[in-house]
Amino acid sequence: MRYVDVGGTRLSVVGLGTWQFGSREWGYGSSYAEGEAGRILDRALDLGVNFIDTAEIYGMGESERIVGRALAGRRDEAFIATKIFPLAALPPVVAQRARGSARRLDVNRIDLYQVHWPNPVIPVSTTMAGMRRVMDSGLVAHAGVSNFSLSQWQAAERELGKPVLSNQVRFSLVDRRPLTELIPWASQNDRLVIAYSPLGQGLLSGRYDRDHLPAGLRALTPQFLPENLDRLRPLILRLSEIASSHDATPSQVALAWVLRQKNVLAIPGASSVSQLEANVDAANLDLDEAEWQELDQLAARCRPRTGPLAGLAVGRSWAERKLSRLSRH
Repeated sequence: MRYVDVGGTRLSVVGLGTWQFGSREWGYGSSYAEGEAGRILDRALDLGVNFIDTAEIYGMGESERIVGRALAGRRDEAFIATKIFPLAALPPVVAQRARGSARRLDVNRIDLYQVHWPNPVIPVSTTMAGMRRVMDSGLVAHAGVSNFSLSQWQAAERELGKPVLSNQVRFSLVDRRPLTELIPWASQNDRLVIAYSPLGQGLLSGRYDRDHLPAGLRALTPQFLPENLDRLRPLILRLSEIASSHDATPSQVALAWVLRQKNVLAIPGASSVSQLEANVDAANLDLDEAEWQELDQLAARCRPRTGPLAGLAVGRSWAERKLSRLSRH
């Protein structure tokens, strides 16, 4: 396992995202939550993965409970990150919700407490006053944010009056926006970018195309529109070719590209222990410089359809597929 040193702590560059732990929207079921999730987390620690990410909103607290149970007896091996959903995030509410997360996680201290989204109504100064309170009490070691722009991240840090260690954002070959400002600033200022959806929610696995569309939560994501899958096809095909030449999978190559960036840590989820192990192996995958550059160039040329019209297209596509299934029955 490779590690990144930031803010006085050493973190594995491959972390474990646990949105799917106890969350019905992924469709994994109770047997996964009650058994496989714990085995995945246990194996992650065995492999040197120490960054475990969850949130109070994941399964309405159930993800935190699963993580807490799985870490029993191994707390010192993990750096636990969770998030507050910033609804009415006034200082007393921040303190109350942090205590709730710590209770569900069965810990005395949260290593990283992140504001899940910017709140357009409550000023960041108000939320950071609450964050400062829980840090000063010793309940929280480090503050973080999620889905913040660079200017919002910097404003949060000014209001906190101490480092905001990290910003958790969507980052992958199909969403390279953090390369413009967030990652350069983080690498120059001893901060961390935490990449969620580093595989584009499975888009970069090579499993999907116009004739093999996803079901469930992925079906509601614009990047899985048939026209977007067509636009991304050159990148997906080249990922598969490069993976084959390195005895790897497209997902591992795509994850290795994310991990190549300085001061970046990725938190892919895992549906099984074997998938976790494959994610960890990606940390040691190295390509020729020409291959890295080719992936950069192909990704830069991809222009998936986004925005409100893409959202409408997703709704139309979902409805058409539902009607098609109904007509067959």
